[in-house]
Amino acid sequence: MVLGALGLLVLAGGCRSASERFLGLATGRSLRVEVVTGAGFRHLVLSPERPAGPTLHVYLDGDGVPWLGGYPAVDPTPRDPLVLDLIALDPAPAIYLGRPCYHGLGGEQACSSALWTSARYSEAVVESMATAARRVVEARGAERVVWLGYSGGGALAVLLAARLAQTAGVVTVAANLDVDAWADRLGSSRLAGSLNPARQPPLPSRVYQRHYIGGRDRAVPVEVAPRNANLVVVPDYDHRCCWTSLWPVVLSDLERQKQRRQD
Repeated sequence: MVLGALGLLVLAGGCRSASERFLGLATGRSLRVEVVTGAGFRHLVLSPERPAGPTLHVYLDGDGVPWLGGYPAVDPTPRDPLVLDLIALDPAPAIYLGRPCYHGLGGEQACSSALWTSARYSEAVVESMATAARRVVEARGAERVVWLGYSGGGALAVLLAARLAQTAGVVTVAANLDVDAWADRLGSSRLAGSLNPARQPPLPSRVYQRHYIGGRDRAVPVEVAPRNANLVVVPDYDHRCCWTSLWPVVLSDLERQKQRRQD
């Protein structure tokens, strides 16, 4: 479905919700709006007008606003357009894949606040996103998928990478890749019902991985990042600043790796 009910929200006047504001930011960046069905949930899919190609970049956003004033948020949709800006810098075929119950879809019967709080990385969330991604990949005829995840979207990128045979790469930015260690470090309750990327089997060696984290990040402190050869610490960066500046370099490194593996 293109635009449809979600598109009408962008055109609505008056006080706008977080979902409506986000969709306005997306359409303002000339991103095409669709809704794709997953496994029990529907998902927002945004895409720039670019020719299809053999490799599809799938962008995954952060957790948004799971809690507000000590209570589960009514609308957890991200307020920050950072990931939309990263897509704009990427010349490759790309999509933004939304989570269940985000982006104006929270009123669906299967939705509950657990899906954006304690169970935000649950089996139900991951499997529905994987199903939606498979449908997009098939429709576009992509042969390879690279997952690019920001913050909590990085955790989902690692979890989703194992679900699609077409996965060729995973790039994360400021991601809580050990969900338990991250919660413990921040003094928060662990996310009961969520999968932990650090406890999953390792991805095949053929899958390119780079995990970038800021040395000044307080939301996802560098101390909780799994230490391996795929970790890149950027000393002067924090959770938000200044990933758009680094993105051309990240994409260039990814493209060089693609070329090596294809040769």
